[in-house]
Amino acid sequence: MAATQRALDLAQAAAAAAADKLAKEVVALDVSEQLALTDVFVIASAPNERQVDAVVDAVEERLLQLKAKPLRREGHKESRWVLLDYGDIVVHVMHSDDREFYALERLWKDCPTVALAIHDVPDQDSAAEPETAGDDDS
Repeated sequence: MAATQRALDLAQAAAAAAADKLAKEVVALDVSEQLALTDVFVIASAPNERQVDAVVDAVEERLLQLKAKPLRREGHKESRWVLLDYGDIVVHVMHSDDREFYALERLWKDCPTVALAIHDVPDQDSAAEPETAGDDDS
């Protein structure tokens, strides 16, 4: 059984909201074949706790516009790994270090990814112009 259209719509909205708040590596996995509890995992990361909170707030706000409220919310107090369970989808917003450590994509590697209509924002360091030799005026 594939993910429902409602789950796909919620996943797209959650991913877009996360990307709007500069979340990194936003992915969605169709876990409907593996889990009876939910259809899609949306996974996003942020470099610090404050940004994790901002991403979570944006996701909740966007999904509320679609008349979706979380059934369960965990981890918000520490803001390292916040889980928002909407029934049809589960949103994981993780601190970048925790995401690397827990590697959810590796654990669910047998599940197909859901194509997302978002663009990942490059890191500021990689977006900066590279310095070239000989540009020094000294």
